[in-house]
Amino acid sequence: MHQTMTSQGYRLASSDRIGEALKGHWPEYLMEAVGLGLFMFSACGLGVLLEHPDSPIRQSIADQTLRRVVFGAAMAATAILNVYSPWGMRSGAHLNPALTLTFWRLGKVETWDAVFYSLCQFAGGIAGVLVARMLFGDLIAHPSVNYVATMPGPAGDLVAFAAEVIITFILMSVVLGVSNTARLARYTGLFAGALVMTFISLEAPISGMSMNPARTLSSAVPSGIWTAIWIYFTAPPIGMLLAAEVYLRLKGERRVFCAKLHHHNRKRCIFRCNFGEVLNETARVPSQLKQQIL
Repeated sequence: MHQTMTSQGYRLASSDRIGEALKGHWPEYLMEAVGLGLFMFSACGLGVLLEHPDSPIRQSIADQTLRRVVFGAAMAATAILNVYSPWGMRSGAHLNPALTLTFWRLGKVETWDAVFYSLCQFAGGIAGVLVARMLFGDLIAHPSVNYVATMPGPAGDLVAFAAEVIITFILMSVVLGVSNTARLARYTGLFAGALVMTFISLEAPISGMSMNPARTLSSAVPSGIWTAIWIYFTAPPIGMLLAAEVYLRLKGERRVFCAKLHHHNRKRCIFRCNFGEVLNETARVPSQLKQQIL
């Protein structure tokens, strides 16, 4: 009897936490969906413009590498705009279940927030591609565009897997290093955007440059292209979690202040946030310089 009541009590408590999370944080969940939806819609539109054989832009840029650089720059700009947008400044602009999972592992995100962030990222990304299909029709399904699906390159699945682990390790390492450094924190979105451009330009032929399970699934669902999807559901979390473990060993848990990519704003924060310590460090820098001069 005691065990039954304990089990019932646990289920009620869990239900209460789910309800509280949804009631209190649904705007942030929706913002994550909108953010990745816009990112995927942009990717599809750019894919049509740069890769469809009937596109004037495709015809004017014959070199595939150059087109990839242009695509990378445009997607980097989209990512940066998401980070510094009103919704990105409030939700933290994760837009990636692997990123959310990593911040959960670091103790900055509550469990149910992580669950609903991830679900909304998947839903928003798929919605973005579906809207693109409605607008672009058969153009997006052309083999040269292929719903901007991510697939391994000629080197094969294992090389693609290793490449995804490496680039996500680099991305998460940079995000943690920059966002938790007082003088650099406000530029985290720019650093992340620069890496997106670099990886699309240089790494995309190896793995398709996903770094994001929701990004890959968003293309796979409407296109039916499930090629080596296991790579994109395993490699990004592994790479980011490895980066988090390295950071913890080098810097310690106290040097992870928040889960937002941009925190220099007045938007509310739903995370386990200690970003005020970063602001205090920023305020101490001028006084320390002054003392050194004197």
